[in-house]
Amino acid sequence: MFDTLIQNETPLRFVVNIAAMVALVFGLYYRRYRDKELVTAAALFNIFAFGVLSILSSVEFSLAAGFGLFAILALFTLRSEQISKVEITYFFGSVAIAVICAIPGTELVFTLGVVAIVLLGAFVFDHPAILASSDGVKITLDKIDHDALSDPKKMRADLSARLGVNVMSYQITALDYINDMAQLNVFFRKPRA
Repeated sequence: MFDTLIQNETPLRFVVNIAAMVALVFGLYYRRYRDKELVTAAALFNIFAFGVLSILSSVEFSLAAGFGLFAILALFTLRSEQISKVEITYFFGSVAIAVICAIPGTELVFTLGVVAIVLLGAFVFDHPAILASSDGVKITLDKIDHDALSDPKKMRADLSARLGVNVMSYQITALDYINDMAQLNVFFRKPRA
């Protein structure tokens, strides 16, 4: 039985998968964004994806069909609530690591190399020092400013004054005329000290 486990790389691939997922989701994403919900979802989805893909790879089932199945499941679960581009990227990264690690037929060294490239890419391209000059925040205004749609330049100036930063742009995500509220994503530059 031990010889079978040595010949079967699945346990070793699972360890690589877990280590890479922990580095991506907990080591990078959680330390930078502190979003417990996405960390939990991405970590569990990674483990579920690895398990199902490991089973599917041992039976007659095409890889495209298995990945398509997960894409459909991800759409159903993620469509219930709007998530940011960064959140969906880390979520997809977690699933991608599971797919990379679960599919047999590739050399384990090659798998480790691809996982390392994924982690290095996430570390470098989402490093706070690279985009340190700009940031974003979601805000809710308790009164809809009529300039929000009609005069974006005036609205940016008003938001800059309210927030004490240089607002580069904003995106209206919801207008609620019944409660006179507006939700915005505001992208800004911090003032230089």
